[in-house]
Amino acid sequence: MTKPEIPQHLFVGAMEGPPTCTPDEDLYDVWPKCIVMVLLQGQQHFIMDDVHFRIDAGDAETAEPIVFMLNIARGCKLRFVNESQTPLRKVMISAPLPWIERLIHSQPTSMPKLRAFFCAHLAEFRFWPSRHLIQIAEQILNPPTSMAGELLTLHRNSLAFDILCQACSALVGSEQETAHHPSALSRRQSEKVRDYILAHVCEELTLDRIAEAVGIGTSSIQRHFKESFGIPISDFIRRERLETARAALERDGIPIAQAAYLAGYRNPSSFTTAFKKAYGVTPKHRRA
Repeated sequence: MTKPEIPQHLFVGAMEGPPTCTPDEDLYDVWPKCIVMVLLQGQQHFIMDDVHFRIDAGDAETAEPIVFMLNIARGCKLRFVNESQTPLRKVMISAPLPWIERLIHSQPTSMPKLRAFFCAHLAEFRFWPSRHLIQIAEQILNPPTSMAGELLTLHRNSLAFDILCQACSALVGSEQETAHHPSALSRRQSEKVRDYILAHVCEELTLDRIAEAVGIGTSSIQRHFKESFGIPISDFIRRERLETARAALERDGIPIAQAAYLAGYRNPSSFTTAFKKAYGVTPKHRRA
């Protein structure tokens, strides 16, 4: 009997509603591949080669999305443990081994951290996604109604490549984070800062105002935030304001001058330059 060939192309899947991927706990054959799961809500518990993996993004009221990367370097068995009743909301990207090998071998000097991850069996990496990454996953879950057939496949694949790129960048960047790993207290404080910024992103935000609001001294707030999230506070604010403007352009079709104001730019031309640098297109191409 001829052994089936390993798939060659990227797979993009989405699930919304069921609390589990399968109604049973049977064993399934898994091809060598790397998966990137954006879990927006719900819990996943599965076993591969006697190794348990548990990913928890909470329920609808307390959802804390998480990105989970897992490299499967050789064929193995998979079994799901169905122990949660919380509906799943997730996006799954699967890159089979031949696809990964072509990617690595096409580079004259591949990144050592990525190469090591893709070679290790059941290597895993987790990180908290940015709001932009979460919105990309939401677009895969809920694509425009005008998308169908080949257009829908192209749409989902383009978004999947964005998620893959961000996930690999986070993995590469984690090397520096590991060397200066923030304490649990530092991480919680930085999350308070992040949450405050997101809640007041369209307001005037100064370091003193943020520090006073969250009860953290200005001398350590910058350092802890960058250690936890790999980005300075000022860059994070700028990125989130651009994301707010982008969402308003696509959702409400607001004027570009108003979008520039939302993003904190007084000059629409400066906003257009920053927008194109961040998203590859000008704001008018993103208006509804």
